[in-house]
Amino acid sequence: MTGPDFDNFCRIVRDRTGIVLTPDKAYLVSSRLAPIARSEGLAGVPALLAVLRTRPLEALVQRCVDSMATHESSFFRDGTPFEQLAGEVLPALIAARQGVRSLRIWCAACSSGQEPYTVAMVLQELGAQLANWRLDVVATDMSAPILAKARAGLYSDFEVRRGLSPERLKRWFTPQGANWQVAPALRQMVQFRPHNLLQSAAGLGTFDIILCRNVLIYFDLERKRQILDDLSRALAPDGALYLGSAETVLGVTAAFQPTPGARGLYRRAPTQTAQSA
Repeated sequence: MTGPDFDNFCRIVRDRTGIVLTPDKAYLVSSRLAPIARSEGLAGVPALLAVLRTRPLEALVQRCVDSMATHESSFFRDGTPFEQLAGEVLPALIAARQGVRSLRIWCAACSSGQEPYTVAMVLQELGAQLANWRLDVVATDMSAPILAKARAGLYSDFEVRRGLSPERLKRWFTPQGANWQVAPALRQMVQFRPHNLLQSAAGLGTFDIILCRNVLIYFDLERKRQILDDLSRALAPDGALYLGSAETVLGVTAAFQPTPGARGLYRRAPTQTAQSA
């Protein structure tokens, strides 16, 4: 699949999301746009791409752009980062924040909500250590439909079995027919907001922990640098940034440095911390 219609769509996706689609991704474009083409009564994906170039209605354009985002997620995904969070990162921040008794955590590109609800579980399970603390979990994504699913907090049996132990499933979920509903105690902790990582995060405030996992892999180098530099401005000087296991700051930005022995965990570089102070 090539030609001006395909190139136009790739340009729209790149400008709006930062996601880079190359000709070798034509199969991905075709598979994700085919259901939309059918729902619009069009003959196929080429016809849909032609409509997007010649008669681009905003609702249809955004629907097609949203379909290009990969919304893969699961509870306690990759395991180790959440063990670090509970065993090392949060205890250190709790000790440092005794004066204000407040923590803010940002789950960027939160997809269907499993990650922020996982963070909420970790916080709740620390129990007395965080009694009478203000705990804010802010979860953002650029897709309105995926945020609606996340806010609903309703997951299939398949989704809850991915990463949740039977004990956690029993404690934090209630059955709703064939699905499972997140407990109110967790839902009340999480604020879901629309946000595109290509836009400034200044309006979201400052965070003690930021999780931006498994999303930078979809951006080119320039946009990775832009996003990471923006995250550094949103992170407290002694805060922690989590990236996905296949992502790194090395060769991208000097704003962060890896934490030895803790894969995926990054801290603000000393020069950045000093400038903030």
